[in-house]
Amino acid sequence: MKSALRSGLVLFLLLSLLTGAAYPGLVTLVARVAFPHRANGSLILRDGHVQGSRLIGQPFRDARYFWGRPSATTPTPYNALSSGGSNLGPTNPAQDKAVKARLAELHAAHPDARIPVPVDLVTASASGLDPHISPAAAQYQVPRVARARGLAEERVLQLVRACTEGRTLGLLGEPRVNLLRLNLTLDNTERDATFGVPHAGK
Repeated sequence: MKSALRSGLVLFLLLSLLTGAAYPGLVTLVARVAFPHRANGSLILRDGHVQGSRLIGQPFRDARYFWGRPSATTPTPYNALSSGGSNLGPTNPAQDKAVKARLAELHAAHPDARIPVPVDLVTASASGLDPHISPAAAQYQVPRVARARGLAEERVLQLVRACTEGRTLGLLGEPRVNLLRLNLTLDNTERDATFGVPHAGK
């Protein structure tokens, strides 16, 4: 009996050491050597300061910025500790009410919009953390952002195109725009123009 308990305890300790320390440590080391940016959270820096991760959305509501998908996480939007969707079906009255309220807000903020409201601007993603919007959702907001920043619409549209990512491996997913990258690019463009710094492609 004691022999069996001793063997079980030794096996438990060995497996705990192997799977709980050695293996995770090895995977982390390999990831940091082979993919340092991704292994450290795919962080986006500006002037040496972390602005966020390209993998997790942020709430933008200022007229000068592009807005992302609605987030159903609680208690705050884009809460990475509470990832999840609303789980409301398309026929749910609460979902219908939420979509109508979002449509009304978008119509009020974009009175001169020339295209219909893209669906990703009024529906939350399954994770609640989606950092991307569709190119159509970005183009819908171009007139508002350009007007708020005093930039030409064509210039803002150029930045949208520059920040549009293609399908993964040319096959998977759909073209998308990383919202944080686009909004930081806008800030950099406006800052460069203010201080008379030449901007690439300008």
